Amino acid sequence: MQDAPATDGWAVDIVLCVDVTGSMGPVLNQVKEGALSFHGRLKAVMGRRGMDIGRMRLRVIAFRDFGADRDRAIESTPFLDLPEQDPEFAEFIAGLRATGGGDVPESGLEALALAVRSPWSAGTGDRRHIVVLFTDAPAHPLGKHTPRRRAAKSPSDRPPWWSSRRRATAAAPADGVFPRTLDELHDQWGHEGRDGAVMDQSAKRLLIFAPEQQPWRDIAETWDKTLFVPSVAGTGLKEIALDEVISTIARNL
Repeated sequence: MQDAPATDGWAVDIVLCVDVTGSMGPVLNQVKEGALSFHGRLKAVMGRRGMDIGRMRLRVIAFRDFGADRDRAIESTPFLDLPEQDPEFAEFIAGLRATGGGDVPESGLEALALAVRSPWSAGTGDRRHIVVLFTDAPAHPLGKHTPRRRAAKSPSDRPPWWSSRRRATAAAPADGVFPRTLDELHDQWGHEGRDGAVMDQSAKRLLIFAPEQQPWRDIAETWDKTLFVPSVAGTGLKEIALDEVISTIARNL
């Protein structure tokens, strides 16, 4: 974890794991339309609840299916400071396209694994580390299509949104190894009686917007500090509005 600079108010890190396969156009369009206002809207909702944000960092992990879209199964940003880096956030989101996906299950667990191993801020003040996952599909079991190791992109392979002001990120955890089972990923999230947690246990929160299919229902029932918001499978989460997402994040801080 990285030491957070001293600030007044809460230090909030958010990782958005967004399914960007073909059916996910509705929620992706909402995120695109609300990208530049995301920080202000969340800060306003938190303010009404008596919680002030001193620092907000946002990371995006867009995922498809390693089985069908191997070279573009993961697109991600580093943590971006908002509102200072709103333009970079908006630029990355604008470049995403809802396409691909192959069969019905997607690589949502690999995206969740990347989120859990993010370089979260550390410190002694009030802070939250929040993972928000959006998908309208079940997930492949870890190990079915998961790459064992994936090297960082070379400069010539940098995506269009990359610039000299930020470092490109590898589509794999820092040690290059994805967990091989859901139990191993659960250990990294952290739970009573097991070692191996990489998350701050008091700061962590997981919000899942997904259909009542595996593994999302099992995660919601067995992982602590997790909220599950069920959606209709295969509809791109069109029934979920961005304002609802922002309110749900604020309520769970």
